[in-house]
Amino acid sequence: MASQLTPPRPTLVKGARASRTTIALKLGMAVSGFIFLGFVLAHMYGNLKAFAGHDAFNEYAHHLRELGEPMLPHEGALWILRLGLIASLVVHVYCAVVLWRRAARARTTKYVMKKDTGATRASLMMRWGGVTILVFLVWHLLNFTIGKVNPQGGATNDPYDLMVDTFDLWWMTLIYIVAMLALGAHLHHGIWSAAQTLGWTGTAAKRQRAKVFGFVIALIVSVGFSLVPLAVLAGIITK
Repeated sequence: MASQLTPPRPTLVKGARASRTTIALKLGMAVSGFIFLGFVLAHMYGNLKAFAGHDAFNEYAHHLRELGEPMLPHEGALWILRLGLIASLVVHVYCAVVLWRRAARARTTKYVMKKDTGATRASLMMRWGGVTILVFLVWHLLNFTIGKVNPQGGATNDPYDLMVDTFDLWWMTLIYIVAMLALGAHLHHGIWSAAQTLGWTGTAAKRQRAKVFGFVIALIVSVGFSLVPLAVLAGIITK
């Protein structure tokens, strides 16, 4: 009789832990992605200072290194920002790789012919677009920040002159434009995915707003970053 009154032992729903970690990974991607978006918009604003001329651009670059002084050492705030961005990058890439591997393992049945759906194309675009952006980011840091490589072999101690020397080469501008197109496409789909993950697409109106917002931000970023190299190549921005 007593055994009949004993409540059943609780059991875990199969796949519940995996579902929770998948949600956590998607949240990690969304939050780290928005951190990068904030940095990208601020960086784009700084780049556009090139239209104000040599002194304005260099003053902006110099001011970034003095930010927070004297409470922080020289370039202290800049290094805090860099470390935060590196941490966000690690989180973003880690979450993306783990989610991609889980999706690959979930495809237990292989078909001779697979339907080319919009979701499949978007997933491939995000994956390879992300790789393109990552490779470009390494070169961009070597070009302007860490190594300061001047493709024309000139001096590297003047940020404005280094920027003009770089984009005066058509192939460097082309590489930059391709990377910005990849970034725009990545942002367009990424903002929509993040909005879904954060529960901001519950209605048709909210879904439409998320799509429009993603498209507008992607357009602003890709065009905004492309203006300076194109202006250098066209001879509008010169030394």
